[in-house]
This record gives sequence, structure tokens and C-alpha cells, in this order.
Amino acid sequence: MASQFESIVKIIGTVILGKSDQIRLALTCLFARGHLLIEDLPGIGKTTLAKVLSRSLGLDFRRVQFTADLLPADILGISVFDRKTSAFVFHPGPVFTQVLLADEINRATPKTQSALLEAMEERQVTLEGKTRLLDKPFFVIATQNPLEQAGTFPLPESQMDRFLMRIAIGYPGRDAEQRLLKGEGVYEIMEKIAPCLTHENVCRIQDQIAQVHASDPLLSYLQDLLIFTRTSGHFYVGLSPRAGIALLQAAKSWAFLHGREHVLPEDLQKIMPYVVGHRLRSKEDLAEFPKDRLDGLLAEVPIP
Repeated sequence: MASQFESIVKIIGTVILGKSDQIRLALTCLFARGHLLIEDLPGIGKTTLAKVLSRSLGLDFRRVQFTADLLPADILGISVFDRKTSAFVFHPGPVFTQVLLADEINRATPKTQSALLEAMEERQVTLEGKTRLLDKPFFVIATQNPLEQAGTFPLPESQMDRFLMRIAIGYPGRDAEQRLLKGEGVYEIMEKIAPCLTHENVCRIQDQIAQVHASDPLLSYLQDLLIFTRTSGHFYVGLSPRAGIALLQAAKSWAFLHGREHVLPEDLQKIMPYVVGHRLRSKEDLAEFPKDRLDGLLAEVPIP
């Protein structure tokens, strides 16, 4: 699987230049059955990453631009009365896809933001008393701009917790940006990409990742990390059991995609900043993620 994983990273890297680490993290999140939050500036490549990822994996893709006047029905769908049949006909919204890009999610009202909660957690939508299952796999990539706060509705903690991982793409390096300036247009390159997997392949990989082994000492190490965040006094609120499950889920995916059928402590350490970065806050400054204290956490908690 490791060689196949690297070939997918290389294919996506022909469009998203110089960002192989971010591509690996996005794929890790998808194969772990999670959802991804990307916080970054406009024009960095957030939308392009979502599109090329879905295309290379053979998945259906839909995009929703979140605005203040967006309604839940614009995402989930609506029933319209059909005069010919004298019955209401359901018209599914863009959430009925496999990869959904929720662009600038924090520009919509809390009511519209919450419309995604059931879909992200349960992989289903309940409308008018009827439950409709979503496609498999179902992967939400949401973006928000941390600098443009005017007219935004910050995501509540319950919504943030639905995202398995949060990453930033960042500016390209000098060489990568020069290749962007000299090279062929992004969309022309993307059109030439042929899917290297199908949605059945993706679902099969997700099932295999769920079977990756985590030893008892590894689980004890994970618990020690969780307990440290709750008792050290460095963080406003410690990590919840669901955050622990998310961390283990992401570590299993990272291990499997790198050719291992068991999780190592190094997998937890590698993936931890991206899983807990939107879940932990400094006790002194609630708006800031305490990266230095996370580094200290990994240093202070001994590996069994």
C-alpha cells in the first residue's frame, strides 16, 4: 500500500506543487473516514486540492460556497410539489456526493453550519421525517480564512470536533511557485489526470485501516497523552475520549498508508498536532493553539 499511496501523492503533487506533506495528511484523513478543515489564505490552493484529490481517487465532487444567506435546504435538498403526480418529489442537495467542499464554512449562519452535523457524524440526512443515507465514502473538506473575520460566524466547538484533522497549506516554496508561473494551467493539468482508484477501492482501504493493530502499551501511551492534557493545567480544556478515538483513527491510517499493519508511538506523535490543533486551547489565551505546550506534552509523556 505504501508504494500505491506515494504514487497517489505524486499524481496530486503534479497540481499542488511542493506540498507533499499536506497531500499525505489529506489522504490520511480521507482513508480514516474523517473530515478535513483547512484554514488558510485565499488563492493558496484549497479548492484545487479538493478537486484533484476527488478526481485522482475516482470520487464524485460537489462544492458549496457558504454565505450569510445560505439556507440548510441549499445543502441538504428540498421537496417540491409535482403537479403531474400530485406528490412531493425530493430534490437532493449537494451533500449527496462523495467529496463535498464547504468553502468558507464560517461565513454561513450557525443554523446552516449545523445542517452538516448529522451528515458528518452519521453519514445520513434526516428530512421531513425520512432518513436518507449518503454515498460511501463521504468526505467533507471545509475551508475558512483565519484573517477575514468580518461577517463570519466562528464554528462552535461541537462543529469543530466533527473534523478529524485541521491543516494549513501555506505559500509555495520559491521553486514550486516558479514552476506554477512557468507551467501549464492548473485546470489543464487536472483534466489530464486519470483516476487511479475507484470508490470501491477507497471503501476497501478504509475497512483495512480499521483493522490495523494497536497494542495495549500503545493504547496506554495514548491514554497518558489524553490524561496529561486534562491534568497538567496547561490547557483550558483537556482532550475528550472522542478526541482520543480520532487520534487513534488517524494514526492507524498514517501507519497503514506507510506500509505497516500496526501503530507505532511515532505515528501518534506525527499526526497529533493536526488532530488536536483545533481541540486544544491555551489556558492563558483561548484564541491561540499552544504549539509549544504540545511539543512539551510529547516530550514529557514517556513512551512505554
